Amino acid sequence: MKKIEGKYIYRGKIINLRVDRVSLPSGRETIREVVEYRGSVAILPLFENGDILLLRQFRYPVGEELIEIPAGKIEGGEDPRATAERELEEETGYRAAEMEKIASFYLAPGYSTEEMHLFFARDLQKSNTNFDFDEIIEPFRAGKGEIEDFLKEGRIKDAKTLLALYYYLLEEGS
Repeated sequence: MKKIEGKYIYRGKIINLRVDRVSLPSGRETIREVVEYRGSVAILPLFENGDILLLRQFRYPVGEELIEIPAGKIEGGEDPRATAERELEEETGYRAAEMEKIASFYLAPGYSTEEMHLFFARDLQKSNTNFDFDEIIEPFRAGKGEIEDFLKEGRIKDAKTLLALYYYLLEEGS
């Protein structure tokens, strides 16, 4: 697939929306709508006793409070690990002595450029939160049994959190 031309429909502080005319391998042309996003991180904070630090966060686009792991966007030129360290402290009030990268993945490659980097955070030490002015976040701890219940009951609807928690349960089982 080859881009013939592209046109920006919207340029914002978080996303850009581009409409591209592309040529398919068959020679036919079609349109692709692309959401440009600079990238993000997600953090799975693990306490020594096996509890996970989660967040209850209201998400305006879906109009509901979700249970999520801490996450955030990469600032211009920032290293993903540095972003993970910053976001963990800002959203939870904890720092991690150990930050291990688990995986990188695309959230919605059918229409978005966003690549997310997932980290395990261990050896947590209490610090201070620094929520963005528009964030409505409530950090809380959940044990393995509670996490399993959340998953069985369908209470986790956030993709990054589903992936991270299943990874955690898989690792705990080995």
